[in-house]
Amino acid sequence: MDIYGGSIKFLPGVGEKRAQSFEKELGIRTIYDLLQYYPYKYIDRSRFYTIREIDTTAAHIQIKGVITEFNLQGEGRKSRLVAKFSDGRDSMDLVFFNKASYLMQTYKTGVPYVAFGKPKFFSGRYSMVHPDLEPVSENNIKGFMPLYNTSENMKKHSLNTKAVMKAVYSALLKIQPGDVFETLPGYLLEHFHLPGLYDSLRQVHFPSDARSLERVRFRLKFEELFYVQLAILKRAAAAKGRVNNHPFLHIGRLFNDFYHKHLPFELTNAQKRVLKEIRADVRSDKQMNRLLQGDVGSGKTMVALLSMLMAIDNGYQACIVAPTEILAQQHYDSMSRQIDGLGVQIRLLTGSTKKSEREEIAGMLEDGTLGILVGTHAVFEENVKFRDLGLAIIDEQHRFGVAQRAALWKKNIRPPHVLVMSATPIPRTLAMTLYGDLDVSVIDELPPGRKPVMTRHIYDAHRDSLNRFLLQQIQSGRQVYVVYPLISESEKMDLKNLEGGYDYMKKHFPDYEITMVHGKMSPKQKEENMARFVTGHSRILVSTTVIEVGVNVPNATVMVIENAERFGLSQLHQLRGRVGRGAEQSYCLLVSGYKISAETRKRLDIMVATNDGFEIAEADLKLRGPGDLEGTLQSGMPFDLHIANLARDGRILQLAREAAADILAKDPMLEERPNAVLQRELRNRAKSIVNWGAIS
Repeated sequence: MDIYGGSIKFLPGVGEKRAQSFEKELGIRTIYDLLQYYPYKYIDRSRFYTIREIDTTAAHIQIKGVITEFNLQGEGRKSRLVAKFSDGRDSMDLVFFNKASYLMQTYKTGVPYVAFGKPKFFSGRYSMVHPDLEPVSENNIKGFMPLYNTSENMKKHSLNTKAVMKAVYSALLKIQPGDVFETLPGYLLEHFHLPGLYDSLRQVHFPSDARSLERVRFRLKFEELFYVQLAILKRAAAAKGRVNNHPFLHIGRLFNDFYHKHLPFELTNAQKRVLKEIRADVRSDKQMNRLLQGDVGSGKTMVALLSMLMAIDNGYQACIVAPTEILAQQHYDSMSRQIDGLGVQIRLLTGSTKKSEREEIAGMLEDGTLGILVGTHAVFEENVKFRDLGLAIIDEQHRFGVAQRAALWKKNIRPPHVLVMSATPIPRTLAMTLYGDLDVSVIDELPPGRKPVMTRHIYDAHRDSLNRFLLQQIQSGRQVYVVYPLISESEKMDLKNLEGGYDYMKKHFPDYEITMVHGKMSPKQKEENMARFVTGHSRILVSTTVIEVGVNVPNATVMVIENAERFGLSQLHQLRGRVGRGAEQSYCLLVSGYKISAETRKRLDIMVATNDGFEIAEADLKLRGPGDLEGTLQSGMPFDLHIANLARDGRILQLAREAAADILAKDPMLEERPNAVLQRELRNRAKSIVNWGAIS
């Protein structure tokens, strides 16, 4: 049987319309696609209960018995059918709403059935509402019952979890061991004691026991993660062999003058270590592809500037691209000030740059007189051409699409060295997978003199004491951020909104200037309001999360986050990073109502307990899963994971990576005969594993 090309429409109970729904909603077209649609959880149906053993705290139970009588109660839409169900000793009620006549024709008294559902106890009797009811037979589900995710549109075509289960069961009845191609070489199966693919596909859908399920789930997770890592490591090895022709052979006058005479503060040991790693990369004739991770305020921008001076010292140009005009302007202002007097030409290019200035910048880029270009997405435009771009730096890189980042490579015949930076700490398992083909540098210490931000969770009812604290800070000469999740009133959510918050702050702090910033403002108005806060004219900035990235006001010492329960951990940490940028003690105050979920309380407790961005990122991965992190790289995870979970399967991921590395060390091109299956699978999976590491 052809399970790889055969359509599921020929399976019993599927047909043309359901097959179309499977393909449209889940991308399932072939039998193999269907078999790779794994259950998201299982219900243990290995045991039958008696009625007197019923435990109403159980999610589901099953009981063998017979219907002794039907009782139709009520009329019209309010009617319900109650079937008295006996196990031979006691009885309970099976309750159905709607379709009473159909049910009475379908189910007969005196016939043995298996009733499966959620037990309840009401008015002195046990009952099940709308149970699954099927005649006792050899085909009754034994062991674990699989449950599958389905969409609302699928349910409209009667494709609920039970229908998916039946389709999978029909497929498994048809296939033979010879129909399934093994996807892992025999030596891997033997080394890790893994079951074969045929047995794994049968057991993962209808496991005979818990141990068998655990064993096949390990195999399928290992396989998924192994091929992701094999593709990443193979590509990384090829990239390291790529000649760059942009070697930065020496450290020159600009770097040394700046380092010894203009450096505004002593570099941390972590910054020095990262600079050495970058220096080792760029002095060779191989292209650098490096990810620089560092928490907010750790000094990544200074490392970026020093790296750009290396490029200019060697006769090349450099650029740094930021996701917002605010952040690009901030980079330009700070870098211009820091390199003033060195004789390096630096310009800013954004969407707001005037045409005449754009033309001037384009001319300076092409004749080589412009050393550093700071910009936004405008840098990616076709008419922006460099004479010789030696180093491209992308800040907050997850906010750019792959196509946008790839545009930088087309600026030169010879691709530049690439440094991508992220202030969003990435958990180890996620970094190993998303950026496994990048070399990774981490700045894991803050500059000297920085005090950790004190974080507190306070309740909305304590507003008066909060206001007193804010007034005390303002009177001491400090400034305050107040961040809200919404711009305007929402009928569905009882949230404090931005305009209401702005009016509230004006009423309670009448002696101080208060400004407001949100994403619906014009760029000019936003810049003007932000500038008043940056210069200190405004003491309180009421804002949405537009200030999450790119605002550096050392005098601002308080971050108030209203409705903190509405933010994710990563976003809360990013917002907190706007304060604590000066020498004064700073505070982050998480404001919520009393009624919050246990998960939300855990999230806020984590924020209070630690300032470590990597610890927070790990917790965020476990709470939210990998799909939401890194903005999710704009289009979901860059590979298909049907069963593995990066939040929970770190150990399997590590084993898979080590196995892939070991194989490539012995057979880099996968040319040996036992590895033919690896070549085949890499080709088959190539479309689902995107190259995020390189910009090409």
